[in-house]
Amino acid sequence: MDKPAFPAPGEPKYFEDYPEGGVFELGSVVVDETESVEFARRYDPQCFHVDPVRAKKSIYGGLITSGWHTGSMMMRLIADNFLSDESSLGSAGIEKLSWPNPVRPGDTLSVRITILEARVSRSRPDRGILVTRSESRNQQGELVMSCQAVNFMRRRPDPARS
Repeated sequence: MDKPAFPAPGEPKYFEDYPEGGVFELGSVVVDETESVEFARRYDPQCFHVDPVRAKKSIYGGLITSGWHTGSMMMRLIADNFLSDESSLGSAGIEKLSWPNPVRPGDTLSVRITILEARVSRSRPDRGILVTRSESRNQQGELVMSCQAVNFMRRRPDPARS
């Protein structure tokens, strides 16, 4: 499928701007070693995330980034390039979360979202429900994180629905 037309940055986006089957490329981020280690020290202090010497002796052969940090970097790209302050109403959660390959400091991660389902809420017709699959890949194209989420989005204002 071709990339759907998407409002320019800074323009409001609503449920109708996220068509079922739509695929959105959200940009990339370079994994910074200092940030990765600092995040892990605070939230996921396993040796292969925080200690280069011990990480080298681990099954990974060097430092790897916490999956939770990977998720945070993915979320930043989603917040900056996909969601909209005007319409995003939060998420019911994520499922099918996986980290099939490790992320290493210096990797460049790119994020893509596919709209698996887009439907108008039966109980609240002023909003829609999106089921999305988010994927993050490294510079070699290897999948490093994927998840499926349910998001609630306001529909474009329509006086006829008021």
